[in-house]
Amino acid sequence: MDADIIRVEPVPGSPALIRADQLLTDAPGMEAAARWTAAASEADGVFRLRLAPGVDVCDLAATVRERGHRASPNHVLTGQPLFFGGPASRPFPAAPVPAPASARPPDDSPVTVAVLDTGLAEHPWWRDSPWFTERLREIAEVPDADGDGAPDAQAGHGTFVAGLVLRSAPEARLHPIQVLDGHGVGDEAGLLRALARLRDDRPQVLNLSFGYHTFDDRPSPLVEAALGALSGTAVVACAGNTASDRPFWPAALPGVVAVGALDAAQEGRAPFSAHGPWVDACARGEWLTSAFLEYGAFGGYARWSGTSFAAAVVSGAIASAARDMAPQEAVAHVLDPRRTRKISDLGTVVPLPG
Repeated sequence: MDADIIRVEPVPGSPALIRADQLLTDAPGMEAAARWTAAASEADGVFRLRLAPGVDVCDLAATVRERGHRASPNHVLTGQPLFFGGPASRPFPAAPVPAPASARPPDDSPVTVAVLDTGLAEHPWWRDSPWFTERLREIAEVPDADGDGAPDAQAGHGTFVAGLVLRSAPEARLHPIQVLDGHGVGDEAGLLRALARLRDDRPQVLNLSFGYHTFDDRPSPLVEAALGALSGTAVVACAGNTASDRPFWPAALPGVVAVGALDAAQEGRAPFSAHGPWVDACARGEWLTSAFLEYGAFGGYARWSGTSFAAAVVSGAIASAARDMAPQEAVAHVLDPRRTRKISDLGTVVPLPG
């Protein structure tokens, strides 16, 4: 874990991870926090303040909010699986899987799925697609980014997620953006920068296979506003591998499709999956097979578990439906309880494609 990541627990029993001494806020909030600020930087209207020694970032965030401004500690977000252990903790090699069949070239598709994740490795399923080659330099995923001689903990996570989206929606174009490192770690500041990039090129579907707990179990007002600005985009996020009903953000935000994980039989909740009234949908999250890195024992395919991957299944189902309808109509269609069953505290079941 990065040296500047710390665990805070203002509410006993509800810990969160944040970047030490960093506050995110808007321009009025920066002025309100000026007396406690040692340095500041700005990107896309969001100010990252480095606080003076001894300032409690959680207390200051609460104070700035009380004054009517948007503010949040720079929460650390993590891909799922990470930190919580269990069967979702690592991938296993798998036999090759045929490329998803498409009725039209993906580059003629009216549907784009933005995948904010660890990046995307070259893979036979998409290596010749213009949407991949035009972004190769900025999103290339490598097995050992930190150079320690071992594969990073979540190397291949973005590639695996992308493959699952395409298995359900083979005609979709993907727009990968790297927000997590090879260990599946990013932060709220990086997420906000990525969301700002999408404002002028909005995808039909946005997949967020990561998340975080907040210091006060309330959503970040900055992330909530940034997602709200993507009108017309269906936002899908994993509910987390926390095995609890504690809200996991951004999945628990209103308007975001929060996805929990079913077991391999698609009958009940996977033991690692978060659950609760804020979870909208569920899909198989145990031992899915998808595209992966070519590295070591892996020949480009893997089996893996986690709510990350259940979310990708749901994103793919919504993208497939969005070929013929607006994104929000596609969400309503996929989650229509008359078409499938519902599970208490997990929402509507979204089956794997046949």
